[in-house]
Amino acid sequence: MLQSGNMKRIVVFGGGTGLSTLLRGLKKHRVDLTAIVTVADDGGSSGRLLDAYDIPPPGDIRQVMAALSDVEPLIEKMFQYRFATEDDLKGHSLGNLMLAALTDITGDFARAVEKMGRVLNIKGKVYPAANQRITLHAELDDGTIVTGESKIPVYGSKIRKVYLSPQEVQPLPETVETINKADLIIFGPGSLYTSILPTILVHDIRDAVVNCKAKKLFINNLTTQEGETYQYTASEHVQALYEHANERFIDTVLLNGTDLNGLFAGQDHMERPWPVENDIAALEQLVPHIVVEDISTVSDGRVIHDADKVASWIMSYMDHAEIE
Repeated sequence: MLQSGNMKRIVVFGGGTGLSTLLRGLKKHRVDLTAIVTVADDGGSSGRLLDAYDIPPPGDIRQVMAALSDVEPLIEKMFQYRFATEDDLKGHSLGNLMLAALTDITGDFARAVEKMGRVLNIKGKVYPAANQRITLHAELDDGTIVTGESKIPVYGSKIRKVYLSPQEVQPLPETVETINKADLIIFGPGSLYTSILPTILVHDIRDAVVNCKAKKLFINNLTTQEGETYQYTASEHVQALYEHANERFIDTVLLNGTDLNGLFAGQDHMERPWPVENDIAALEQLVPHIVVEDISTVSDGRVIHDADKVASWIMSYMDHAEIE
């Protein structure tokens, strides 16, 4: 792992593909990097392990660790390998099984993550947002209560709020300590209601984020997400963050300035994504600093953040944002 020394300290929140993409760019720079990852997933391999072993679901943690790893590509590929057989292993990823085994051996999920980080030689630290099993709930606009992270996006109704049970979840002490020492805190990109918001629903984490002296950056999604944020504007993403934190706390929002239709030129068979509208006037009422940059690309037919461009912009931002 990297030794921090005088390096700038960055703490990134979220889970899944969005966070992993961001970390693949940031790990190339000389920073002290920490990822605080959601453990609200209850679908697929994670859900089965959650039920069988009563541990926090490892899926998002696994993806983030793979993104931060500094091992031979074959080792990372093996860690991410998902079994396709017709027996009990079908659907499980090897990394999830390894984290479950380490949790059983050490008796503690967070300790298992730490040990696995050493095996993978990760560039930074990874902390679960909670070191216990939690459940994510959503209250929809029609009053329906949906229980389970994997079930929330399938209803197609606008989400009013999300919340955890149990509500009094305690984070790791080192998580709060890391937030308090951070120079920059980043939220996004990623699924707003099922990856990003669950991390600040842990009360002590929310309080640490709101009260710490670090600059707070929100990297907005490129496209809206069916079942979660369909046709959301940029300001609606930020407003959801504020409503769940009960506080306005973002200093800067980074928006995409790339024409997404232009990225898909010559790929007419691809379904066009619904881009997030950069409603600047509304955002100006919510955050003091708004930046629009060319930060997107296309990979395997999907529009994603360009990890290197975003990371380079973040490094420049830290140099010029009065981070001392």
